[in-house]
Amino acid sequence: MARKKRPLPFIEDLEIIDAGSEGKAVGRYNERVVFVPFAAPGDVVDVQVVKKKKNFFEGKIKNIKKYSQYRTEPKCSHFGLCGGCKWQHLDYEAQKFFKQKQVKDALDRIAKIPYPEILPIIGAENPYYYRNKLEFTFSDRRWLTDLDISKENGGPENTNGLGFHLPGMFDKILDIEHCYLQPDPSNDIRLAIKNYALEHGISFHNARTHEGLLRNLIIRNAVTGDLMVIVVFNGNEEKIINDIMGFLGDKFPQITSLMYVINDKLNDSIADREVILYKGKPFIMETMKSPVEGKPDLKFKVGPLSFYQTNPEQAWKLYKTAFDFAEFKGDELVYDLYTGTGTIASFVAGAVKKVVGVEYVEQAVNDAKENAELNNIDNIEFYWGDMAKVLDKGFIEKHGRPDVLLTDPPRAGMHEKVVREILYMEPEKIVYVSCNPATQARDVALLHEKYDIVKVQPVDMFPQTHHVENVILLIKR
Repeated sequence: MARKKRPLPFIEDLEIIDAGSEGKAVGRYNERVVFVPFAAPGDVVDVQVVKKKKNFFEGKIKNIKKYSQYRTEPKCSHFGLCGGCKWQHLDYEAQKFFKQKQVKDALDRIAKIPYPEILPIIGAENPYYYRNKLEFTFSDRRWLTDLDISKENGGPENTNGLGFHLPGMFDKILDIEHCYLQPDPSNDIRLAIKNYALEHGISFHNARTHEGLLRNLIIRNAVTGDLMVIVVFNGNEEKIINDIMGFLGDKFPQITSLMYVINDKLNDSIADREVILYKGKPFIMETMKSPVEGKPDLKFKVGPLSFYQTNPEQAWKLYKTAFDFAEFKGDELVYDLYTGTGTIASFVAGAVKKVVGVEYVEQAVNDAKENAELNNIDNIEFYWGDMAKVLDKGFIEKHGRPDVLLTDPPRAGMHEKVVREILYMEPEKIVYVSCNPATQARDVALLHEKYDIVKVQPVDMFPQTHHVENVILLIKR
């Protein structure tokens, strides 16, 4: 006879002591860490444990006995269900404090090497409506209640919705009424196409059966006022597609780039699908102020599949920090690793002799070359391929040893082989831009073999979330 599992504990009066990883707050119970979403340091809460692991519990707040001084009322009616803005219940000053602490904790616990006092985090003037890209999902299985009464079980017949995937659920979405992440007319466009589809009986996609025509909606905006809308359909039903696209074009004449995609694959990626231009231009134009006095603004062509920093206002501050840390004199050879679409490379090119950009996504390199041409920059060369393979001794011998190395890797950080090649080429300065302080700390610990940390500057790119960017300047001993 199988033994009954012990019920998971109910913890009363748990004191929340810190803001932890993945946006979850932290408490301690019987020498074990308890991760609690949507709690705030300083809260005292009753928690039902929902997951038990060897070294930690995960819990859900059932009652708040004492409210933290850091708490504020979330603006969004979807807070607590939507996984997007997990820190909206924290006052913005508190958010910045705990992001700065995240950087310090990573350097203390992972890098374990000397570093100077961390500069105060650069916050955002606009902690809402800052994103220039959002992707929404159509679904005929929107979230209804905690019990989720589906139409099959006597719930409402119409369960169509347009919004964000619920965390951990591939087949259900949270129908969004108002999102505070992207400026107007993002909300109006989302609601208009949803209502049009409901009024005209157009089917919403089902992720389990892969039926239903409407699949995704992507909205991109630019500081120039350009606006791109892409509708993703699950099949080529020409009349319905033309009717929907015509409706959007007429209702929102400010759309400068109106496109659609036919994606009948099992996954949502459209990277291998044709993006069809219905109306307007096949791109939007972004601009960014040059850090070099007297130089014209930089222009960036952003296509439907192009990467561009999602918070342009804070992106400028991030790049300007990296630029200032490097203290260019004008005669430097600069390597820009993980250059993406060449934004940082173009940003610094006007202040140096030459930039060599390396990136592992071929399409990004094509975009980078086009953007350099667009800005009449002729002192950048771009190369693509696996960073750990491209960046070898032969590459360094061919292009020269850099005076300054810029690196902005993905969340996983740099491959150890890449770190070893950097140690071999011995640039005088390394400016390391990171979206993950933990992997950055791991990498700078390896670089400490020859380099010292001289400056540390956190930058908040994503208010209302736990994410933080960090810039570290390393100087060769």
